[in-house]
Amino acid sequence: MAAAAAAAARTHRVRDFNHFITCYLCGGYLIKPVTVTECLHTFCKSCIVQHFEESNDCPKCGIQVHETNPLEMLRRSSSSWFRACESRRRSESWSSGRKTSAARTCQKQKGEMRKVASLVCATAADVTAGAGLPDGDGGGADDDYHRSDPQIAICLDCLRNTGRVGDTSVTDLMKKFIRCSSRVTVGTIKKFLSLKLKLPSSYELDVLCNGEIMGRDHTMEFIYMTRWRLHADNTYPMVLEYRPRVDFG
Repeated sequence: MAAAAAAAARTHRVRDFNHFITCYLCGGYLIKPVTVTECLHTFCKSCIVQHFEESNDCPKCGIQVHETNPLEMLRRSSSSWFRACESRRRSESWSSGRKTSAARTCQKQKGEMRKVASLVCATAADVTAGAGLPDGDGGGADDDYHRSDPQIAICLDCLRNTGRVGDTSVTDLMKKFIRCSSRVTVGTIKKFLSLKLKLPSSYELDVLCNGEIMGRDHTMEFIYMTRWRLHADNTYPMVLEYRPRVDFG
């Protein structure tokens, strides 16, 4: 009898661990949790990715995660424990024969956050692998061609009045809006433009953002963070302009 009472006393309900498995940003149960390596705080993947679009600091403790690319400092949390807690929470809810308003609100939040996650990441893969983060599923970016990276929308606009008289090789794209991995570099964008515009391999292009020529190794995420979003009047998607290369020498 005493042993049974002691065993019952040791039984814990999922709500006893809520502060470990809820997201600080949305208040709901963690969806595809990722952890900030600098401070070890854990958030829903979609919540923290959206937060890092506006700030490079941890939303819970305020520490600066990274100067330019905080997404690189995220790591996927062990999801098996969270799935076990979620399964236990559901069984407790159904065994009680009723759902409280808090439980219904939580389930609604989970559905909404799944929709947000699909819109932000544009794939079903984990953002930890996706947002340019290591430790992802499916064997890495080489297997899925970076589809699991966080996606960014770009408008590729042809820049007119470049000073080259009679040069008609560089024209507008038929479809100038594209969506690609945030890890794509300017060099890759140049190759894409050359392919679509059927330019010779020797033809050089400049890619500009806000009138500034971008380096070949600059990633889309770096350009967005350091060039595009700093202008308050800029809207989404990010606009990159291209033109025939201008030799200032």
